[in-house]
Amino acid sequence: MTPLRLLPWLSVLSLGCLACDPAGSRIDKPEQPNDSTPQPSNEWQLVWQDEFDGPANTPPSSDKWVHDVGGGGWGNAQLEYDTNKTENVSLDGEGHLVITARKESFGGNSYTSGRINTRGRFAQAYGRFEARMQLPVGRGMWPAFWLLGANLEESPWPDCGEIDIMEYRGQLPAIIRGSLHGPGYSGGNNIGGEYVVSGGKLYEDFHVYALEWEPERIRWQLDGVTFLETTPAKLPAGKRWVYDHPFFILLNLAVGGNYVGPPDRSTVFPQQLKVDYVRVYTRGA
Repeated sequence: MTPLRLLPWLSVLSLGCLACDPAGSRIDKPEQPNDSTPQPSNEWQLVWQDEFDGPANTPPSSDKWVHDVGGGGWGNAQLEYDTNKTENVSLDGEGHLVITARKESFGGNSYTSGRINTRGRFAQAYGRFEARMQLPVGRGMWPAFWLLGANLEESPWPDCGEIDIMEYRGQLPAIIRGSLHGPGYSGGNNIGGEYVVSGGKLYEDFHVYALEWEPERIRWQLDGVTFLETTPAKLPAGKRWVYDHPFFILLNLAVGGNYVGPPDRSTVFPQQLKVDYVRVYTRGA
């Protein structure tokens, strides 16, 4: 794959799962969500998917995914070098994509991992975006499932918009966060909230992380439970709602960074983000 780190949009942006305010709003639920895979209602029509079927140790489809390659911290002080090697991003032969973070020297960094996106392959405005995933665990692990505005070359971040469907700190395995980053509300000033699963250990099993996006309403879900909803009325006064154009999909597993801090001696490597599927729907007639 062509290394995308040389492109202007990657070299200047604070991308992906940007540092969030740890003191941001939290929504506590008394019980663990149902582990069964929820099915979208009949109002949703499937338009794009990757079930990650294929032989073990092969890369994800190049018709659907592009690798982001680089180790400059991605604007978030991340510690890994993201590669296009199958040791870091590959299918497992059992219907999963596996992004593996390793403790190893590469490209001037002390860790390797992977980040892939659908830029130039697929982008969509509005609809339902979901992924069934099993998260890693351990201090300094920062997996994310997120969207970035496909117009970023004409409207550099944060004007293009960013939607973090799910990001997570490996040292806090019962908490996920959903966020919006746009002009005047990005980085630590994003619009979002955390969802706390009481007694939950999200790394122990697969869960469905989803976003339902309408022209003036965005909802975040975990296993079919809506835990956050945002509308233009919730933006800071005078700030623009920029979620009215196609966005593309990203999946990554960062090591360290502003949001999670570095790994420590308790962190076991390798760590893995396993993705059973990614599916995108539009609302039916």
